[in-house]
Formats: sequence, structure tokens, C-alpha cells
Amino acid sequence: MPHPDALHLGREATRLLALSGVCELRPGLTDREFARIEAEYDIEFADDHRAFLAGGLPINSARPEEGATWERPWPDWRDGDEEELRRHLEWPVHDVDRAPGNDAETVRIAGHEFARPLKLIPLYAHRFIPAGRGTYGSPVLSIWGSDMITYGRDLIDYVRHDFYRQDDDL
Repeated sequence: MPHPDALHLGREATRLLALSGVCELRPGLTDREFARIEAEYDIEFADDHRAFLAGGLPINSARPEEGATWERPWPDWRDGDEEELRRHLEWPVHDVDRAPGNDAETVRIAGHEFARPLKLIPLYAHRFIPAGRGTYGSPVLSIWGSDMITYGRDLIDYVRHDFYRQDDDL
């Protein structure tokens, strides 16, 4: 059973995302769907991320924002294209090769390092959250090339940071 704090983080982040109106929320993923996804992609969602996606599955708007680098920034874990989801999962490693001065050896080392204990699961575009059943409250990371920054202390902070203006009432 997930920790109550993990459930709160995920559910509150879903509630805030729904209030933001930035995307459609479809019915959340079921335990059966989580089991299929985790087996198929060899991942484990963190407990708060799992609660977030169980509360509602974010679906991309019909038109991407102007200048957006992702046509479909929200991973569609239910009906998404398998190849697209795999590319999204591999983004933190494969994007390293776009950084200036990085060669094949750097990409190989980065792939090895990212494949070790810290697995990252896409949340939105190039925002990722660490994987791991039994974990929660991890920061949301923004990864672009060799740059990695914290984009939220946790899921709630991330949703507030990325989808609300400072003057929005929460």
C-alpha cells in the first residue's frame, strides 16, 4: 500500500493540473494498465507518479504550442505509439549527444550511468521524474542535452511551476 503522502502528492498534482485547463484529463490508469506498462517498458512508476496518473491521464491538446519541441509532450501510456514512448523514455540518454563537444564515448558513458540505479520516467516533454515503486516526493527534472535542472521539488510544485502564472489563484 502506498504511503498516504505519496497518494496526496499525486492526487493533488492531478487536481491542480485539471484546474489549470492546459490539457484534457482522461480516466486514470488502472492497476492492470500499470502492470502492463511497467512490464512492457521495464519501468516502475514512483508511488506519487502512479497516483497522479491513476487520478487522470493527461492527453495532449490538439495543437502544440508555437515553438514547442514536442508534438505530444504528455506520454500517452494507454494508447500511445510504442516507438514514440520508447524514444521519450530514452530522451535523457540520447539527448546527451546533442550537447556541444559530446562524442560517441560520452553518449555510451551517459547511457551506462543513466541505466544504473536512477531510471527516469517522462512526465511532460523533457520533464522527468525518478522511477521506483515505494518512492515518492522526488524532484521533477528538466533534461535538455547535458543540462539537468530541478523544475519542481515534487509533483505539486512542478505543476504549479510549469502550468500556472504567479498571479493565478490555486
